[in-house]
Amino acid sequence: MRAVSNAPLNRLETEEPMLVEHPVDEQDVLEIVRDRGADRGGLIAVLADIQSRWGYLPEEALRTVGRATGRPLADVYGIATFYSAFSLKPRGKHLICACLGTACHVRGGPAVVEEIERQLDIRAGETTPDGMFTLETVNCLGACALGPVVVVDGHYFSKVRKPQVRRLLDDTLAGRTGVEEGTDRILPVEVACSRCNHSLMDPAHPIEERPSIRVAVCHGDQYGWLRLSSWYGGDGCCAEPEIPAGRVTRFACPFCHEELAGGFDCPECDAPMATMLVRGGGALRLCARRGCTSRRLDFP
Repeated sequence: MRAVSNAPLNRLETEEPMLVEHPVDEQDVLEIVRDRGADRGGLIAVLADIQSRWGYLPEEALRTVGRATGRPLADVYGIATFYSAFSLKPRGKHLICACLGTACHVRGGPAVVEEIERQLDIRAGETTPDGMFTLETVNCLGACALGPVVVVDGHYFSKVRKPQVRRLLDDTLAGRTGVEEGTDRILPVEVACSRCNHSLMDPAHPIEERPSIRVAVCHGDQYGWLRLSSWYGGDGCCAEPEIPAGRVTRFACPFCHEELAGGFDCPECDAPMATMLVRGGGALRLCARRGCTSRRLDFP
């Protein structure tokens, strides 16, 4: 276990490589464009797939998208900067998002952010020189009663105080999430289609006392619908027709009927992960294999 020190973490010795921009293969980008289409909804999905592939939106990739779709670079750049889920800069190995919404702010959120900045020796929006940490802030994570909230690599920590910051960073470097059972369930999410941006929330059919997430599904030659809990970490769901355990399904938007694919495979079972946009910025990824509970939330 790393000994606790007062020195900023990016000044400690590390064997990790420095942050580098990954080369972009133009053919990979063109394949994504062909799969997703060139209309506005398709362009959002194109950018989401590019960010899934490279971890951010490289300038070279944006130029290729503009040429392939016949759109001015300014239009592509405008969409890339409008949605807070997209990043134009490479991110670190570990992403930290701290909430500065009103409730978190009055409970000490700014002091927590300042402590993270001090420990990492960077400012919000920056990445440590060794490429280990990126720090972002968001306006609201929807868990106002549990603020200040900090998200580290998709894990949520509530009521964070300054003395906890160093332990949180050390545990992250050591691969210890520090997540207690049930912690991930604190966050309610509202999601939309990653292609047409239509809300997927279904208040008429709540699950666990919140509007459910409704998607169309296809498995084998059967088509139907699936409703999921909108609590991140919740396991409530219902389907019609019933999906056999272990079956890999395809999630689709019930409005534009496009597949909710995002270029990610499940780290637990290698099945594809469906991707939905989170209202307020970010992306929710869910394993498409029935019975696998693997999920991931990407911010900012």
